[in-house]
Amino acid sequence: MRRYITCAAVFILLLSSCAWYGTPATNPDDIAYAPLHFEPPEAQRTVSGNGIILYMLEDHEIPLVNISAVIRTGSFYDPPGKEGLAGITGTVMRTGGTKSMTGDEIDELLDFIAGELDVSVETDSFTVSMSVPLKDVDTGLRVFSDILTDPVFAVEKLKNAKALATEEIERISDNPQKIAFREFRRLVYQDDPRGRLSSVESIRQIEQDDLSAFYKRFFRPRNVMIALSGDIRKADALEKITFHLGGWDVPGGPEKAPPAPALMSASLHYIHKDTPQSVIIVGQPAPGIEDPDYYAFEVLDFITGSGGFRSRIFAEIRNRLGLAYSAGSFYSPRTTYGIFGAYAMVKGTSTMDALSAMTKILDNMKNGGPELKEELAWARESIANNFIFSFETPNRIVMRQMMLEFDGLPENFLAIYKEKIEMVGLDDLIDVATRYFSGRNRVVLVLGNKDEFDKPLSSFGNFNREESNKTNQGN
Repeated sequence: MRRYITCAAVFILLLSSCAWYGTPATNPDDIAYAPLHFEPPEAQRTVSGNGIILYMLEDHEIPLVNISAVIRTGSFYDPPGKEGLAGITGTVMRTGGTKSMTGDEIDELLDFIAGELDVSVETDSFTVSMSVPLKDVDTGLRVFSDILTDPVFAVEKLKNAKALATEEIERISDNPQKIAFREFRRLVYQDDPRGRLSSVESIRQIEQDDLSAFYKRFFRPRNVMIALSGDIRKADALEKITFHLGGWDVPGGPEKAPPAPALMSASLHYIHKDTPQSVIIVGQPAPGIEDPDYYAFEVLDFITGSGGFRSRIFAEIRNRLGLAYSAGSFYSPRTTYGIFGAYAMVKGTSTMDALSAMTKILDNMKNGGPELKEELAWARESIANNFIFSFETPNRIVMRQMMLEFDGLPENFLAIYKEKIEMVGLDDLIDVATRYFSGRNRVVLVLGNKDEFDKPLSSFGNFNREESNKTNQGN
């Protein structure tokens, strides 16, 4: 993969050289070349004696070893009234130390061996990752396994983590974009744990026993998957993993994946914020990755707003109309469901014009025409090329292959992805646009000062007024 990147850099340099010496540079879109063919190396899958699923991939280019453990848990499992528990647990696992070393001692050791350790928590996954030089891999794995199996949730580190989390929540009220996207999450996940967000009050309620109980509920070998890559032979890697984690014996099988959320109801929401800018988000349900519509919707989203300068929302609302300083769309697909959203950050005096333009773009995507046919060719090629470059490092390759199993996707998903994208036709785009952009489950959120808007909110519909101070008070 590094050869592809190097070739691309040389190609750009050659184009620049042509322009420098007076030769007109050729538009890359006009260059004919053979189709790119890329097959990422296959990681080796095995299961340890105590049930940990391992994915391993050798790469001897750099004397470095990367290892990541993914546990099936996350903020979805935060108890009501203690939202933020999973994130606090992750923070204190990283800082609180283990039964054999304090958190400060771990930091000093990692600094000495030039190692990196990180814990991240998502909605339905909890990841502990480490990167260490090959010569220190045994030292690194000792720390890694201790944090995974014997964490100490030190009280002082818990206090620090709660203070930092509280400060972060309080700062959200100063950032209109964060307020809007946070509230959007709550609205699209109505009556679902994914929409229950942490607050100052929920963080205050978290105690040391809560962290211990959360850890005991989810951390067991059969609920863990490990991806390992780098300058180490597979046999040696398996031997070391077995040595450090083979004695971890906690009963219980893998946790079931959280169920898909219920479909959101169409609604209009307004958050008052005394600011000269407005934030607009228009969202709705979208297909999950296992849905046959997934590939066509990937292309549809790219054309609609996530494709950058040439996407419709960016080109129309930002460039042609000049209504927004930032605009686009996002598509967040999970295995069984997805969320689509279009957004724009605009001057308050352009709010309703921008909202009307956004919804018009969504409504018109089903109309087809020669323009959509040209956009389809561009989007398919761009997505396929971006997919190839998503395998930039062995660590990313092995993680992606492991997460297929974690997410319950077929083994050949990565192998057929590019082909499936290239098979998306004009009729497929029109079909998914007609069904998903109908507005039936569309949620519209506008944050700003309605006294500054170019038109009254009522010109678009009957908006529910939301309170921006929910961020601090709880849900």
